[in-house]
Amino acid sequence: MIVYILLLLVLIAIFFGPQLWVKKVLKQHQAPRPDLPGTGGELARHLLKRYELQDVKVEAAEEGKDHYDIQAKVVRLSPYVLNERSLTAVAVAAHEVGHAIAHHRQETVARLRTRYLPYAMMIQRLAVIMLFAWPIVSAALRLPYTPVLHGLVIVTLGLVTVFVQLAILPEEWDASFNKALPMLTKGRYLPSQDIPKVRRILTACAMTYVASALMNILLFWRLPRR
Repeated sequence: MIVYILLLLVLIAIFFGPQLWVKKVLKQHQAPRPDLPGTGGELARHLLKRYELQDVKVEAAEEGKDHYDIQAKVVRLSPYVLNERSLTAVAVAAHEVGHAIAHHRQETVARLRTRYLPYAMMIQRLAVIMLFAWPIVSAALRLPYTPVLHGLVIVTLGLVTVFVQLAILPEEWDASFNKALPMLTKGRYLPSQDIPKVRRILTACAMTYVASALMNILLFWRLPRR
């Protein structure tokens, strides 16, 4: 019994740990910092001007939906990041500007998301369709319908989605540690004692896709059982 409880705790830590850690780190450093030179939005606009990305704009996004829109060439920041002065706001803004810089320079690592994310979304949609349409597909192909085979198809598609999402991780890591962190340190936008905290925040930004991928494993593990 103790072994099963320990195994359950380990699984919970694996699947939910990264997501909880990301949220904790971002929230931990949301306290207002009036001593900072500007808000996340102001820093984003300043960095875009400094690195001569005049064609890239900064706009508001939904809360928690910070991202760089490659097609529209827009850094979209949630209201908190856009309007507040805090370590989290500044770090997240710099991270998204890092994506914009990588795409502007046409770096190879910047193409990972545009190359692989559409496949992940397509496979995920296919998995959901197969969940409900498998009996019809098996009848059309004259395959015997078995719950085990049905479940295997869904789980396989789910795992492929997860691996595709993990392939995007180098791009996120680049935006955090090859772009955002050097910009913040060399530009002296932050006191030196804040750098370790910002490093943790940027790690959380990069790990967002890992947390999402792990949650997808749970999603596709549960789907065949419904």
